[in-house]
Amino acid sequence: MRGVVRRVGLLSFLAAALLAPALAQAGSGMYVGAASDWPKQSAFVDSKAQFELAAAAGLNAIRITARWSPGMTEPTPDVIALYDTTAQAAALTGVRLIVSVYPAGNRQVPLNAVTRAQFVAFAAGLARSVPLIKDFIIGNEPNLNYFWLPQYDRKGRSVSAAAYVKLLAATYDALKAVDPSIRVIGGSVSPRGTDRPFGKRPTHSPGMFILAMGDAYRALGRTAPIMDQFAFHPYGASSQTPPWKRNSNSTTISLNDYDRLVAALGEAFDGTAQHGSALPIVYDEYGVQTKIPPEKAALYTNADSPSAADAVDEAISPDDEAMKVLALLGSEDRMLAVVEGGKLVGVVTRQDLLRRLQIRLELSK
Repeated sequence: MRGVVRRVGLLSFLAAALLAPALAQAGSGMYVGAASDWPKQSAFVDSKAQFELAAAAGLNAIRITARWSPGMTEPTPDVIALYDTTAQAAALTGVRLIVSVYPAGNRQVPLNAVTRAQFVAFAAGLARSVPLIKDFIIGNEPNLNYFWLPQYDRKGRSVSAAAYVKLLAATYDALKAVDPSIRVIGGSVSPRGTDRPFGKRPTHSPGMFILAMGDAYRALGRTAPIMDQFAFHPYGASSQTPPWKRNSNSTTISLNDYDRLVAALGEAFDGTAQHGSALPIVYDEYGVQTKIPPEKAALYTNADSPSAADAVDEAISPDDEAMKVLALLGSEDRMLAVVEGGKLVGVVTRQDLLRRLQIRLELSK
């Protein structure tokens, strides 16, 4: 990944075997990978090289994107060739490939029967043309106006969830018609939103959007599911936010608010043909921005882009001296990644380090 600021993305699959034995057919084990289009290469050797790098780093899943625009009813031959090459490279390296299909812009979302049918045909055409792809995420953060408009109507009533559910249901049916073993992943919801239809940025909080999805699903009178798994983006408030921080007094849902996410899904869908609290969850986006060490600056481009204000320091090694790490952490509630042999082996906070130093001090007496 290039740039003065790096975003370390983690893509993890909490599959059915971990959540509910009854859903074991949806997958097994946990997958950890990255959300990146770098492996999407037209030359097989280049694509395979990217997947090999991912595998060498201990990753076993990669999410790539496929953007749709109104009027597109099927992928072009060039697009098919690109995704077929990528899927073959992923299969050969043993990396699970997930494709996120979503509108190219917030004003290009399929809101009527015609554009909805076009989107569905495009997704089904990609699945039919590249049978190695078995995982499809439908949409991207439809609870935010940055990706989906409108969020509310002129009277302040929620409309985005209902429109998204119609799209998800139609795409689910089309993909299952191509191949019943395809896993259709819905949601891809952002961790925060305002719930203010007349505010400066009218968006939905994840909990409210999920509940609205449930209402829309029930209104369809549908007797079949609309998704096999639920995608979510559990970003923290900033790169400085530890992944274990809870948002108890907020509508935000992050990594350590898993119970609240499950509860929202349960309230929305339990008692229907769509699994809710037992639905496998896919964290398909999560990351922090990191500073580029001066000695590695030559490896990056876009040097004129300023680093994010909340970027965290370069990862540390398990062999680093405690006082050096303490100095890097400073006095804030921060964390550092611990990397060994190019692989993430843990994280450390100031509290962890002070506790360890206190134990050492007591043992030395």
